[in-house]
Amino acid sequence: MPKKVMVATDKPFAASAVVQIEKLCKDGGYEFILLEKYGDQSKFVEAVKDVDALIVRSDNVTKEVIENANNLKIVVRAGAGFDNLDCTAASAKKVVCMNTPGQNSNAVAELAIGMMIYMARGQFNGKSGTELKGKTLGIHAYGNVGVNVARIAKGFEMKILAFDPYVDKAVMEKDGVEAVDSVEELYNVCDYISLHLPSIPATQKFVNKTLLSIMKKGATVINTARKEVVCEDGLLFVLGARTDLKYASDIAPDKKDEMLEKLGDRVYFTPKKMGAQTAEANLNAGVAAMKQIIDFFEKGDTKFQVNK
Repeated sequence: MPKKVMVATDKPFAASAVVQIEKLCKDGGYEFILLEKYGDQSKFVEAVKDVDALIVRSDNVTKEVIENANNLKIVVRAGAGFDNLDCTAASAKKVVCMNTPGQNSNAVAELAIGMMIYMARGQFNGKSGTELKGKTLGIHAYGNVGVNVARIAKGFEMKILAFDPYVDKAVMEKDGVEAVDSVEELYNVCDYISLHLPSIPATQKFVNKTLLSIMKKGATVINTARKEVVCEDGLLFVLGARTDLKYASDIAPDKKDEMLEKLGDRVYFTPKKMGAQTAEANLNAGVAAMKQIIDFFEKGDTKFQVNK
């Protein structure tokens, strides 16, 4: 019997992406199963019983999902972040977890720049705003998205700085980006800070009261990463004390209503996470996920494995 590959997406891929994923799947000799807009997590748990591989987006692949998937060998998160996968539970059952780094990067980067423009123009309120040209942009974490943000920002003639202790400064400088020695320097001198940190224990609430307090007058923080990397209490305190600062996020914080009430148009949150919501990103990430599954089964390739 052919192996079963399920695409389980409560927030579906673009239709064109599904067509290409299905074609790749069937051409490879696998059975294709599609579960979209399932709503209740229990439906997801029930549906995975006999699948060999899973492709998901922001769907929660919990311990219950993994334990109920008797034949599961691999889960691929179509995107970079994989905090929606219970990697510990997967490892316990010898299930390989992967992501598809870089496939959504341009889409997220374009959104980050778009949000900078939106905030610079006062959320298009009809009043006089400011331009990005000549402003200093600080990129906090210089991974695939950060690289693309820098590339696009050059077209706006912004000065670009970056901080990432895990990336060689020579790599940044080759891209025309000035590497700073400390995260404090980044926050202290930049007009815009673009966050691209992954959500891991070391980064959760990393952007805190202390860091936000030293920001340059009139600065704006743009978060297209994860809500967990920002300390919400610290953000509320600093923006409450300093009316010159702004914050825009692609991920609504837990204290969204309180922030909107207290801070008004100095904060903005997209209705839903929009970073990877383009037809191109859907296609890139979905196709990459399917190819990784085929390479895993046919060649034993675990290049993008994120668990042990």
